Amino acid sequence: MKNRLPLLLFALYLVEFAVLAVNPVSRGTWISENVTVLCIVVPLVWMYLKGIRFSNAAYLLMSVLIFLHTIGGHFTFSLVPFGWVTDLIGAERNHFDRIAHFSVGFYAWALMEFVETRRLSTHRAFSFVFAVAMIFAVASLFEIVEWLYAVSADPVAGAEFLGSQGDIWDAQKDMLADGLGALLAASAYALAHRGRFPAPFPAPVLRST
Repeated sequence: MKNRLPLLLFALYLVEFAVLAVNPVSRGTWISENVTVLCIVVPLVWMYLKGIRFSNAAYLLMSVLIFLHTIGGHFTFSLVPFGWVTDLIGAERNHFDRIAHFSVGFYAWALMEFVETRRLSTHRAFSFVFAVAMIFAVASLFEIVEWLYAVSADPVAGAEFLGSQGDIWDAQKDMLADGLGALLAASAYALAHRGRFPAPFPAPVLRST
């Protein structure tokens, strides 16, 4: 099962994508949100086919955002049936998008794994800071792209894609959620590999012609 988990996760994603492509709340929002997901899925598939693999833990953590974001694309993030959590914590808005942003940080595990298995880093502290900084950088870039799309798209679709729900500090809180997720994932990676580095990634086998 070790080598099959990435294939299983990809198959589950395809099923989810097909099911949630039917009658989304807003087709325009569905398109924009799924383009975002494909910008993650396509490179991961390409890397897998090229033999650039991650651990099962990394694939499992990376899949969380993909599954959550696909759900958000179907309903729009502000309308995902998440009222029970809103009521439980006494919130005034739907926080499904915050959880999705938190899961962005889970990619810190894969980033640390990548630089260490390829010996791009031989210091755990550097790996940690690099991964968390990369998540914060991607988070800020995404907020800029989100803003540019929102002001250029159809007003309704743009507002749904932005998903601020009237919160003037939405972008800052989203980036904070990304960063907190990264700190958790990076800390979990460091704890799981305490006192040791993962085995180096095997060099590609060059075939003679």
